[in-house]
Amino acid sequence: MHKSKVLVVDDDAKILFAFRQVFRKAGYSTITASDGEEALQKISTEQPSVVFMDISMPKVDGLEVLRRLKAQHLTAPVVIITGYGTMQTAIKAVKLGAFEYLTKPLDVRKIREIAERALAAGQSTFIFSQQRKQLKADFVDRYELIGNNTGMQEVYKLIGSVSTTPNGTPVLILGESGTGKELVARTIHSNGENAADPFVAINCTAFPETLLESELFGHEKGAFTGAGERKLGKFEVARASTIFLDEIGNLSSHLQQKLLRVLQQREFERLGGNDPIRVEARFVAATNRDVKKEVKQGRFREDLFYRLNVVALRLPPLRDRKDDIPLLSHYFLSKYNDKLKKSVKGFSRDAMAWLRSYRYPGNVRELENLIERAVMLAKGGMIPVDVFHDSLRPAAHATTVFPILNSVFSKSRRFVLVQFEKQFVADLLTKHRGNVSAAARASRMTRQNLQRLMTKHKIRAESFRQ
Repeated sequence: MHKSKVLVVDDDAKILFAFRQVFRKAGYSTITASDGEEALQKISTEQPSVVFMDISMPKVDGLEVLRRLKAQHLTAPVVIITGYGTMQTAIKAVKLGAFEYLTKPLDVRKIREIAERALAAGQSTFIFSQQRKQLKADFVDRYELIGNNTGMQEVYKLIGSVSTTPNGTPVLILGESGTGKELVARTIHSNGENAADPFVAINCTAFPETLLESELFGHEKGAFTGAGERKLGKFEVARASTIFLDEIGNLSSHLQQKLLRVLQQREFERLGGNDPIRVEARFVAATNRDVKKEVKQGRFREDLFYRLNVVALRLPPLRDRKDDIPLLSHYFLSKYNDKLKKSVKGFSRDAMAWLRSYRYPGNVRELENLIERAVMLAKGGMIPVDVFHDSLRPAAHATTVFPILNSVFSKSRRFVLVQFEKQFVADLLTKHRGNVSAAARASRMTRQNLQRLMTKHKIRAESFRQ
């Protein structure tokens, strides 16, 4: 293995020198190229065992080289390198057959470890069907995943791999509320073979059990009281597209059993009907619960969990990828500048420090809501830290401290109560994505009482919906 030939492709002479040193010490034979055209020529003449290749290069870029190699059915593993890892480039690289995807700055130990894995893989590098569609170049802005953190890069690579699998392969997305589980589901759909078909999403907490069953399976006329005409369910509407079942952990045992049958047999009947209906869609499920714990405690069927868990994708919470906060903040700033017709240029140093210190129980969705509010309230060219004072507390202060604004006890207590009610309702709606019924159930309040609090403090549920 140590006599294997490694081709390194990069237009930076310093990078080429560094790779030569690393691979010389590891015992590999190293050849280099400085652009895509030279890389294609050397791959043809030198037949390297593995290729490490930058994306941004003159003449022909790394992704175009990958496309041409894929068309030629190359079996040598190709490791793509980039200085700026976006969701699009990561997914595109994996879909085009990249063995691995690395972002700069590079870690020497990781380079060696990947080289060993790639060489060991040999002829079994990713093989993709020639009938697969090319990744769409245009992404819908509101379905964009943002982040350069290593955890997010792993998510992008897995999305790229999943998008090439048949619809029969289900996906389970795990992560806290607000981490972007539906965005991942939509990205898997938009990169699949049936991206032109509708993406069908349903929140399993949004309906009572009987109504949810009808929403999923549909019903025949007269199937139950009030069923005045036939209704097509989500499974039937989706056809060969993607069905996204959000908060799958909230399904009743009865619906878990029915869903398991659909996944196993790939068919179902409408309520009140007897005719089997085929379902060819990909099932993508998501939950913020610890499903393994739910299985152990008997609240979630073990067989359904294993059926859904063919591909599991875990989204990191925002507190575990704080290096992405400046990038996300400026992305949302640009978004809401356009939406609100504002021209805010950026954040003060103190404001960004506050944003980076907060722990975000509502994750990316909470950050987006904070930036939207800040842009709306901003009066100058920069967002000051004062805009966040009502919403944020630095991570160093684990205990919330309310200021004493009045020496009269009753007035001070009233102020604290108002702040508590605002924060409680906001956190509740953030967690339940603006679903008032679900929020009321979780808080053990009546829907009417929760709505009264929302009206009192001028809080709109729409502001918390993704």
